[in-house]
Amino acid sequence: MELATYLTEFLNFIQVEKGLSDNTAQAYRGDLKNYLTFLTDNKGVNSLNTITQSHISDFVSEMRGYGLNPNSISRKITSIRLFHRFLVQEGFCTEDPSLFVELPKKEKKLPTVLTRNEVFKLLEIPETDRPTGKRDKAMLEILYATGVRISELLSIKLSDILFNSHLLRCTGKGNKTRLVPIGTEALNAAKSYLEARPKLSKRRCDYLFLNTRGNKLSRMGFWKLLVRYVKLAGIDKRVTPHTLRHTFATHLLEGGADLRSVQEMLGHESITTTQIYTHIDVEYLKEVHRSFHPRG
Repeated sequence: MELATYLTEFLNFIQVEKGLSDNTAQAYRGDLKNYLTFLTDNKGVNSLNTITQSHISDFVSEMRGYGLNPNSISRKITSIRLFHRFLVQEGFCTEDPSLFVELPKKEKKLPTVLTRNEVFKLLEIPETDRPTGKRDKAMLEILYATGVRISELLSIKLSDILFNSHLLRCTGKGNKTRLVPIGTEALNAAKSYLEARPKLSKRRCDYLFLNTRGNKLSRMGFWKLLVRYVKLAGIDKRVTPHTLRHTFATHLLEGGADLRSVQEMLGHESITTTQIYTHIDVEYLKEVHRSFHPRG
């Protein structure tokens, strides 16, 4: 059989027997069509048993030459591995040349971070002459002041803000509780909201942040508010609730905080999780160097 025929057999297998979607099958088809074309046109391969690991390595090198990023190359290698595994399992060939082909290290995407000016603009958007505006202002201030996750923010109870101690008690992953320092601006916003909170709802609820029905505010409810405020602030970035967490960590590091302290405040189990922010910090330092060094 021609190599293209084996590709048809493979696609039939993943769709009919594995039940994969048309979109997934098309992605495999595109990756493997490129691979098989490379083998026949560039390497003169016309038999399964003549494909070697070197052929696959050469294909990967060519993809790099085209400028494909590591994530895209990893996907193609995964497609090739599945294809060759199928060929061996079905008895079309005896050896799997892809067995020891290594995946490239994936690129770490740096999270979106707001500048100080962007944060300050965002924090000024809620209309604090209304109870809902005071609530929204408090939520944004606390997110930026503490770096808590959105799930942690919405689970804050009335007793969790320790005003005299300038601390916030929050419950994170694994139901673990930690104390996070909270600044004066966020505390003032929380006090202002607490004064207006009874006007938002007369219902008794232990959670701090309520919707207009007196229930705990949902993630989707906060998400809709955030999207609107980002637009009103004129911020041309994709901002999610997690963006404020990233921004909190980055601004602390830029200000000279040590990584271990930031780890504690974020509630990361391992410091390696926190270390992604050191990449952002390096970019900040490079920008400072470019801006202020006479030979930058």
